[in-house]
Amino acid sequence: MRYREVIRMPLWLLALIYFFFLSFVLSVWAALGNSAALVTFLALSALLVLISIRTRLIIQVDHSELMVGRAHIELKYIGEVTELDTAAMKAIRSRDANPMAFLAFRFWSSTGVKVEVLDERDETPYWLITSNKANQLVKALKEN
Repeated sequence: MRYREVIRMPLWLLALIYFFFLSFVLSVWAALGNSAALVTFLALSALLVLISIRTRLIIQVDHSELMVGRAHIELKYIGEVTELDTAAMKAIRSRDANPMAFLAFRFWSSTGVKVEVLDERDETPYWLITSNKANQLVKALKEN
């Protein structure tokens, strides 16, 4: 393994979701009582843990492959790799976006990497990947 990064939901966002959940629990408590509120509280707390796990993005580079979530591509099909700062990332995921591109980004992370795809059989022009350590990911991808 040459590179591994896990992008998780930030605590402030988890807290915001949890506060929304707690307001719902309070509404259930006011309408239905303690037992229903306790069940709702436990169910929504479990849902928050599930949301936290399901929204993480795992990026891995080994000696032959780039893996982003469940997607993977062999390194021999990777062309130019570009590190994107906040402004470039914002532009490429909005007005400059290609609808055929593979997008693996999280809105809470503002930097990333654009990886061009050279496979003629693949219609995907590039991968747009969120990365908090974009320079390290670029370095790992260029070490072919």
